[in-house]
Amino acid sequence: MHHGEGCFEVAKVGKPVPDINAQALTADGSFKNVKLSDYKGKWVVLFFYPLDFTFVCPTEIQGFNAKYDEFKKLGAEVLTASTDSVFSHKAWQEHGLGKLKFPMVADTNHSWSRTFGILIEEKGISLRGTFIINPDGVLKSAVVNDTAVGRNVDETLRTLQAFQTGDLVPCGWTPGAKTLGKA
Repeated sequence: MHHGEGCFEVAKVGKPVPDINAQALTADGSFKNVKLSDYKGKWVVLFFYPLDFTFVCPTEIQGFNAKYDEFKKLGAEVLTASTDSVFSHKAWQEHGLGKLKFPMVADTNHSWSRTFGILIEEKGISLRGTFIINPDGVLKSAVVNDTAVGRNVDETLRTLQAFQTGDLVPCGWTPGAKTLGKA
């Protein structure tokens, strides 16, 4: 796909995710360049939200932060991203959001949002996309909501656990329940 500033390969479920990078505000409050290949060998839960200093976004971000240790126990890293700058992320953490246990990616050039096909071009913000990437860098799950409705962190956790079984998993499955056998 061509978007003016260069070509972007859009991530597709079942395919390797392109190795994109951007500045991020890390859990220790520093700015660091992060790229998806930094997380090879681990599961990655990447979730996008539209804007810093808004109303639905903090409920989701704080929800993922509250469950962060559960994601870590499953060998997963959590990343969040919006098109805001690292400076905006830092100001929001210091003035309302609170500290996070995972990095906040600053997708200021929109390459991450475009790669995952969720950029609202005319507004320069992303939809609420949640993506699960396996340790080999393959996109396993993509769930996208319009901006008005937040997502369910428990469902993201359940989906990650379902993929980690390596089995065929029925509707409504919960961890510890019977699967349908090998995928």
